[in-house]
Amino acid sequence: MRKLAIALVVFLGFGALVGVGAVMGVLSGLGGRSGQSWAQCSTGPGVWGGNEQRGKRAAGALGPEQRRIVRRIIEIGKQRGLPPRAWQIAIQAGKTESNLRNVHYGHADSQGVFQMRPSQGWGSVAQVTNVDYAINKFYDVLLTVEGWQDMRPGEAAQAVERSAFPSRYHDAEAMAAHLVSTEGSVSGTSGCESLPSTTLLAGQAIEYAKNQLGKPYVWGAEGPHTFDCSGLTQRAWAAADVQIPRVSQDQYDRGGKHVPLSRAQPGDLVFWGYGRNPDAIHHVAMYLGDDMVLHAPQPGETVERAKLWDGGELMPTVVRPVPDSSARAAAHEADRGSAVGAPAGLSAADPAGENVPAPAASGAP
Repeated sequence: MRKLAIALVVFLGFGALVGVGAVMGVLSGLGGRSGQSWAQCSTGPGVWGGNEQRGKRAAGALGPEQRRIVRRIIEIGKQRGLPPRAWQIAIQAGKTESNLRNVHYGHADSQGVFQMRPSQGWGSVAQVTNVDYAINKFYDVLLTVEGWQDMRPGEAAQAVERSAFPSRYHDAEAMAAHLVSTEGSVSGTSGCESLPSTTLLAGQAIEYAKNQLGKPYVWGAEGPHTFDCSGLTQRAWAAADVQIPRVSQDQYDRGGKHVPLSRAQPGDLVFWGYGRNPDAIHHVAMYLGDDMVLHAPQPGETVERAKLWDGGELMPTVVRPVPDSSARAAAHEADRGSAVGAPAGLSAADPAGENVPAPAASGAP
């Protein structure tokens, strides 16, 4: 359930987190691809693999804790639908910042695998020293970096960490590429693999949701006469024979593939979380294209269309529900070549006017 919105155009909250460049990228519709879902460029080990023997030796020297962290980086990356390049970037960052250990000390107040600083908005001490939280937070910020897929992995790691020693991230390149290959079962050179086309199914979900316009919001309701926010999105995608979890937090965690907000397509699920915390999701809406969403807002209101708003809570990734293999094949056959829209901007009501501090340098190693 979102908070009571006030009519106000706010970019500060979103800009504070992801930076002016990322906001302007969204405003200009950067990254939209006609007729194609977000490309999973399998760039690891690929072109930045480095020396294979050197990488194998470095990986062989890792201890049990370090390997557990590497596996979680890869597992969470896979769960979020992120390409191998993202895993490699995170591994290189973790190796450089903490030697892939969940340390409770560092430069200034830096802590955890990625040496995130609680004083700079990365989360509480308990959060940044929680391995899963830290990995998800790293990925969240990585996805706001414009063009990260095309960067050398160490450069992308530096764009997230903003260390005083940017070149050090390259030192772990060969090792990270080897680990992506062996622990992540990835081989071959750089290439791109598209996510399943879901435009036809998304259209069915949107059509169902539009038919619910004007129906009252009731907390915990799943239809057919009343809905809450996640009840509406679950029922809408069920109308397209795609099953997603019931509540907004679970829909964010396990509802499909995570895609950068700048590459959202109609039918994708847009989320808001307190402080943009991926573990504090409280509202979900369905993206319609052209900065519009459809959602069940809060008690006393009805299912409505609305402009996409920020309020310091808009998550930088959306979730694209993925059908099972048979439905996916049918959608691909029927939907070949159709075009989809990307968000053109963030102009809407700010639910709270909150400004979340930008994650700054996470601490030099």
